[in-house]
Amino acid sequence: MTEASYPQCRIVPLRMLKPETAERLLNAIVKVHGIRRMLVNGPRLPATVPYGPARGAPNPHTARRIIKVGDTEVELQVQVGQVVLEVEDEGVIEEVRRACDEFFTEIPYTLQEGIFMKTKPTLVDYAKYGPEADEAMIGLMDPGKKGGPVIIQGLK
Repeated sequence: MTEASYPQCRIVPLRMLKPETAERLLNAIVKVHGIRRMLVNGPRLPATVPYGPARGAPNPHTARRIIKVGDTEVELQVQVGQVVLEVEDEGVIEEVRRACDEFFTEIPYTLQEGIFMKTKPTLVDYAKYGPEADEAMIGLMDPGKKGGPVIIQGLK
């Protein structure tokens, strides 16, 4: 089980990020050593139209594409609005802050410290992964998502 003693921070840009910008930001963040877990939040970009007269038709959204983060290719299923990180210690947050200061030169951002990811298994975690859930997955599961989370190698 994940311990609450690991610090967490949230990077919130002033506006939603385009896929190219999100890819550059995530690659800048992944270079920082000491990140345990990362969660990308934002409005969902469904592959098919979820409701209305075109329900079930393909949804050709330009922001839904494959980006490369580290050595892993990730299908971007959300428009990036914030990035939540769980890190090894407080010093890593300062390294993340420096990386963000270098990255965000044209738009403002906020780096908040606090608890943003669940640290104990939820009912959804139990239903999806069972009683022996991997601690790295706790609190990251979207109950409506069919597949599991994307694991980016070298994130630790």
